[in-house]
Amino acid sequence: MNIMKNALSVILGMKKNIFVLAGLFFICQGLDAQIYNKRINTAVPFMRISPDARSAGMGNLSLAMSPEANDLFGNTAKLPMLEKNSGFLINYTPWLKDLGLSDVYLASMGYYKKLNEFSSINSSLRFFSLGNITFSDEYGTQYLDTKPSEFSFDAGYSILLTQNLSLGVTLRYINSRLVQGALLNSSTNFRAGNTLAGDISLFFKQNENGHGFHAGLLMSNLGGKINYSNENTRKYFIPANLGLGLGYLTKFDSDNSLEFGIDVNRLLVPAYPDLSTGGTDDQYFNQSVVSSWFNSFTKQYGPPLGETLKASVGAEYNYNSIFYLRTGYTYESQVSSNGQYFTLGTSFQYLQSKFNISYLVPSGGGLSRNPLSNTIRFGSIFYF
Repeated sequence: MNIMKNALSVILGMKKNIFVLAGLFFICQGLDAQIYNKRINTAVPFMRISPDARSAGMGNLSLAMSPEANDLFGNTAKLPMLEKNSGFLINYTPWLKDLGLSDVYLASMGYYKKLNEFSSINSSLRFFSLGNITFSDEYGTQYLDTKPSEFSFDAGYSILLTQNLSLGVTLRYINSRLVQGALLNSSTNFRAGNTLAGDISLFFKQNENGHGFHAGLLMSNLGGKINYSNENTRKYFIPANLGLGLGYLTKFDSDNSLEFGIDVNRLLVPAYPDLSTGGTDDQYFNQSVVSSWFNSFTKQYGPPLGETLKASVGAEYNYNSIFYLRTGYTYESQVSSNGQYFTLGTSFQYLQSKFNISYLVPSGGGLSRNPLSNTIRFGSIFYF
């Protein structure tokens, strides 16, 4: 009962933001579970945010588009097909700026190196700052200021299986520090959550010169659950995902090309059970990681198919690998996130450097306004 009371006071005292609310669902199990009936909730939701400006400019499209250095954040199977032998990249995204937040952001950096014409290695770091959070009790008295943050560190290897097919594998460490210590009079001692996960990706191109059809597959965040306290034996699922992509590149001449693509992603995470039909907390939390991936397709734990898919469509115009224009659209069910929006992007390359920028077009109005409206992502790639 105390945990429920403390959880409610924490949520009422929060000034921001939706990711902390999502995280606290897993920490405080006293809340009415039927609020989350047939909803998929995961820890570390920042791992679902595309960190790079290129894919963001195409509605988060990336799995089967032509290889680029930012693919080390997604389909790493494409990296051996890059022309440049090595590169370092950085990206920065002010997050939820449209809500007036100034200290919430996603920053990332990465490096890849081709070992030879057949293989490459890569490493990357993502850091998500949730800004400053003030906790208050039920009387509005502030008792704690904290700065939650999350990060992941990756290391991967990619190899050409044939001239047209490649494979990528990635190992990932994830750290999520939402709150630490005891809250109010709670006997629960909270701590940072940690886990290991991995990605497996494939990429196929129809022709060696890149013209024609491309296909991509990515199974990401396949790994252990996260525990946020020493006393709570329940562990929480991370956003395991299955993504499939298809792209087509047409070259008008030696300088001009146009590429189209579509990605479809589905979380491999079971929904919280319907307690009114006999589901229980123990059944949900006692699922193993592997069984949870398959259970996410079942009637008991899987919402209707249309509520679990996220689709991205987009296009990229390329002039002589110097100047690019992009646009895209992302669709996600209103039941799951109400994430429907258009994006725009561009980039230009000068000597050994490439600069990317994307913009999320505002949509909705009033209470239905997309909180990601006017999001801008910046990115730079330095080849050497």
